[in-house]
Amino acid sequence: MPHGREIFKVDDADLGQLHARRWQWLEQAIGPAVALPTEYPDGYHVPQHRHSRSQLLHALVGVVLVTTRHGRWMVPPDHAMWIRAGIEHSVEMLGDVSMRSVYVMPGAIAGLPDGLRVVGITDLMHSLIVESEKLPQGAELEGRGGLIMNLLLHEIPNLPERPLGLPFPSDRRLAALCRRFVAAPSPHATIDEWAGIVGMSRRSFTRAFHRQTGLSLSTWRQQACLFAALPRLADGEPITRVALDLGYDSVPAFITMFKRMLGASPRGYMRGARDVGEGMRRISA
Repeated sequence: MPHGREIFKVDDADLGQLHARRWQWLEQAIGPAVALPTEYPDGYHVPQHRHSRSQLLHALVGVVLVTTRHGRWMVPPDHAMWIRAGIEHSVEMLGDVSMRSVYVMPGAIAGLPDGLRVVGITDLMHSLIVESEKLPQGAELEGRGGLIMNLLLHEIPNLPERPLGLPFPSDRRLAALCRRFVAAPSPHATIDEWAGIVGMSRRSFTRAFHRQTGLSLSTWRQQACLFAALPRLADGEPITRVALDLGYDSVPAFITMFKRMLGASPRGYMRGARDVGEGMRRISA
């Protein structure tokens, strides 16, 4: 069975044909899980598509933006996104991206996530993904290979969820406000301001927004600011410039929000992501 790295290279003349071949190959592959690596250039966009397997999309290096009709999800280094089988989605590369994807048959094991979510990649899962991409792909595996893929599958339900999803409301008026905010994020947007724009009472607005997104406006706003900040921080922009451009009154206020959402300061978070990426590249070499 051919190896994913040998088949799927982004330096092919026609990347559209590359993906068409990949999806066709995936539909024919057997086995509960298939691991495939791909290297993407900055700005490359994979158009809307779906597949019969669920996808654990891991950003080894670079930042990935996944868009569905349900919202947007940011996948920075050291993270992955779980995309359930059958969900239409597009993928945009923010910087050069080294992607490692694991495609999982529905019902391969009990407890697989049911929805769309961004998860943290543990050290164990890092190692399993690195080893899995070295195995023959698209066939039932036995012995060591079978044990690696089986453990990888069992680790997916244990990956910690991260607040990097940005669901959009179904109400067109609320969705328009959200899209406007994403284009120019600010920490100062208020419930009363947004409720007034769409002609709703504060109580009706908060209920509708939470019902349609699963988040309060405050939490949604903070996650939108993270969406704007992460690609810029990954590109090496100074924290002070990013914080002030996003409308924060002070850098400490931005750092406090960042630590509350992701558990580390911006500098520590990005340093850790870079260290993981460098280590994974050495292991994969």
